[in-house]
Amino acid sequence: MTESLNAILVLEDGSVWIGKGFGYPKRVIGEVVFNTGMTGYTEALTDPSYRGQILVMTYPLIGNYGVPSYNIKDSWGLPLHFESERIQVNGLVVYEACDAPSHVLSKKSLHEWLYEEKVPGIQGIDTRELTKRLRSKGVMMGILEVSQNDISIDNLINELKNTKRYDEIKFAHEVSTKKPIIYGNGNETIVLIDCGVKVSIIRNLIEKGFRVIRLPYNTNIDEVLAYNPKGIVLSNGPGNPRSFTETIELTRQLIDMNIPIMGICLGNQILALGMGADTFKLKYGHRGQNKPSINLITKKSYVTSQNHGFAVNPDSLKNTGLEVWWINADDKTVEGIKHKNKPILAVQFHPEASPGPYDTLFVFDIFREKIHKHNMVRIYA
Repeated sequence: MTESLNAILVLEDGSVWIGKGFGYPKRVIGEVVFNTGMTGYTEALTDPSYRGQILVMTYPLIGNYGVPSYNIKDSWGLPLHFESERIQVNGLVVYEACDAPSHVLSKKSLHEWLYEEKVPGIQGIDTRELTKRLRSKGVMMGILEVSQNDISIDNLINELKNTKRYDEIKFAHEVSTKKPIIYGNGNETIVLIDCGVKVSIIRNLIEKGFRVIRLPYNTNIDEVLAYNPKGIVLSNGPGNPRSFTETIELTRQLIDMNIPIMGICLGNQILALGMGADTFKLKYGHRGQNKPSINLITKKSYVTSQNHGFAVNPDSLKNTGLEVWWINADDKTVEGIKHKNKPILAVQFHPEASPGPYDTLFVFDIFREKIHKHNMVRIYA
């Protein structure tokens, strides 16, 4: 039961949001961001890219179809309804958390799930007004407390003033694998550099016929080459892309070796940084499953799933060999890049979706074709 839980959210601009608590009684600090998706909360909350953030869901009712079991897995042993094996967000903000979910696979409510994983939530506040504030002022650091006792707003404000900013924190070691993990049994090996990967990326690579070797974000070049990979994938992940210094350096070395590379989300930014381009922070980011992106080659627009707060500066691509491949239809920011000559490509959106539309799954096919074409050239060179 959540009736006895108090909850207060304070933003760094001094605004105070008083509501009802659910989930686990706790105080957390994080960057407050919003997601515009209507569904997919189990995938969103377990997406490692949300590490260190307090997530606001703009859709008014969250939790209506409950939470399934982690034990439901695909044929490769990967969780079918989650993107990792735990909730990644620091806290959750909704207008209404459904107490009586209805779905054949539901095993618990949103409140029960958050309580089990010690994550606090606040409901009953005007999430529309909160989202408008984040859009007008930009994302901000926030502090959320859920408690059975009275909560001191002054204490929250003082603690928030003395906290580190999201951009200053390196989350890589919290979300990346600590040791190599092997998936699938394909004939061609792909090395996946794990900066906080979603399991759906792994699933799609396996389904394309690859054997996937998942390695830590700070893997060195010798460890990568030991697997004789046909291609490299740079994964999504949380935080400032510049904080992934080891991954950026590894990317530089891999580029020099002319191995096919694909980046996804954070991987798009790391690839750009590795080739001498630059990134910048968006005012409030792109988070949701309804983000329009335009392929500049085909001139077609696709609805894409996205979760990122940084983007590649298009002006910095000059003299890098990279060119803009996709752009966002709303704000014209870079949604994809590719090399003019090398087998290198990246997208800022999530072609694997989960949640969201599967319209851009063909990006994985393009990567596979580049690998095959590159290997044929090597054979007959």
